[in-house]
Amino acid sequence: MWSDDLVHIVVVGCGRVGSELAMQLSEDGHSVVIIDKNRDSFRRLTRYHGKTLLGSGFDRDILFKAEAGHADALAAVTSGDNTNILCARIARDTYRIKNVVARIYDPQRAEIYMKLGIPTVATSLWTTQQVKRWMMPSDDSIEWTDGAGTLHLVERIVPDVLAGRPLAHFNLGDSVRVVGLIRGGVGRVAIDGLFAQEDDMLEFLVTPQGLEDLTAMLQGAS
Repeated sequence: MWSDDLVHIVVVGCGRVGSELAMQLSEDGHSVVIIDKNRDSFRRLTRYHGKTLLGSGFDRDILFKAEAGHADALAAVTSGDNTNILCARIARDTYRIKNVVARIYDPQRAEIYMKLGIPTVATSLWTTQQVKRWMMPSDDSIEWTDGAGTLHLVERIVPDVLAGRPLAHFNLGDSVRVVGLIRGGVGRVAIDGLFAQEDDMLEFLVTPQGLEDLTAMLQGAS
């Protein structure tokens, strides 16, 4: 029996990033299916408890076996831009998967696809932790904590309903402060006067209480 916090996730591509992502999600207790056309790729899965499927991530039969129709998230992380974007579009448009992300090697193409509503991350900026946050916006993980545990650095996705708000809207008293923005795969710290957009990732510096307040604000808006 899965709890409300556990989800069904499809990962297309069992390379370095895909295998690590699938293993981490599996270890977190989620239901995970990973797809790859090369059977040998599955040897990377040294600590994995999910399902493996041999085939293409845009093959209807494979996606049926992966239970894509019931998936909460999909990550397309093969070595090919065209394959990844095709998988992402099928996941979003055909299977209505809520959280979809595609790995794109060409930063210029990544920006184009972002405008089409598909979160993409250029390979030079890609990390397993980052894709987990694209797929699971409610993730409460912490990136950094000071030695005394009084300040945390966290990344959070802007809920769609808060798009258009000034970034200053996300500052909460003395306990939550927006300190950075990642948009279209590009990070920036000069954010005064900017407004939030869909799929923006915000960097927050928070106190322990501020972390609770921030989580409540973002979850309440979702």
